[in-house]
Amino acid sequence: MLSTAFCLWVKSPLPWMLGPLMSVALATMFGFRTRSWRPFRNVGQLVIGGSLGLYFSPEIGQLILSLWWVIVLSILWALLVGAGFGNVLYRLHGKEIPGLTRSACFFSGAIGGASEMTNLAEREKGRTDLVAAAHSLRVMLIAIVIPFGLKALGFQGNPVLGPVAKDIVPLGLALMFGLALIVVWVLERWGRANPWFLGGLGVSMALSLSGHTLTAVPTWMINASQLLIGISLGVQFSGDFIKSAPKWMLSVGIGTMSLIGVCCLFALGISKLSGIDTLTMVLGTAPGGIAEMAITAKVLHLGVPLVTTLQVCRLIAVLILVEPLYKYCYNEEPHIPSSEVL
Repeated sequence: MLSTAFCLWVKSPLPWMLGPLMSVALATMFGFRTRSWRPFRNVGQLVIGGSLGLYFSPEIGQLILSLWWVIVLSILWALLVGAGFGNVLYRLHGKEIPGLTRSACFFSGAIGGASEMTNLAEREKGRTDLVAAAHSLRVMLIAIVIPFGLKALGFQGNPVLGPVAKDIVPLGLALMFGLALIVVWVLERWGRANPWFLGGLGVSMALSLSGHTLTAVPTWMINASQLLIGISLGVQFSGDFIKSAPKWMLSVGIGTMSLIGVCCLFALGISKLSGIDTLTMVLGTAPGGIAEMAITAKVLHLGVPLVTTLQVCRLIAVLILVEPLYKYCYNEEPHIPSSEVL
């Protein structure tokens, strides 16, 4: 809480998430025993998803449908730059890190969820520790760099673009999240990615798009959820791994910063073609986590519905397409020994 209070005092962006994220990450790297109880993160994602769904008015829904081509281009772009990043990682470290396969590099570079990409790498007999660490570092860097960068440059959106619901109704709140828990249960049974976030988002978005809102989400719940998500990101950053593979982590860090740069250029291009606000496109195409980028859009009063839609569609598409893409690109050499020259 001290880190959050400090971030609030210095008026940093996303203080409730970035404060605990950075303090817990530093504590973890310096060897302190930090823990994050998974149900806490799940609840945090459920609440954040529910709060973001309230931005989807019927008019906004129709606007997003008209921008289908932007969504398709963003998905293709994510697959392209992810594959390129993975190829660079293999060229740099394919011979020097024991047991490093092309599959581990490919799924480390892919812009998808950490747990899902780790599972795919395991199926292709890639080193899962390298993949998990790469995605943890990528998400943490982007969650810090982009909000601070936009804040430092003085960017701020339109406060009028707020959620559809304004009043907090306790019974409506209980009903909305009760329905969301049912959707979470179904998604988990199907083995879907991010079921807690998508469950909360799906229910509140469906209600908002239909023109029926049950309640707003209290600010204290949103702040507490950001704090829980920040802690869960921070505990993943193990100091032991940094010591064991420093060059790999350095490459991932530099590569992530490069990804931010090229994605900003892509966002600028799409913005010119579509007329969409450039900052909204930056967050929508940023290679970070859904919750972190959507929260940033919410705090900076940018296009929350479009950012959320772009991030969710990309996640789903990458989960479906990234493994077939890997098999198509490297069908003749699915498992390359680390000693083999590219």
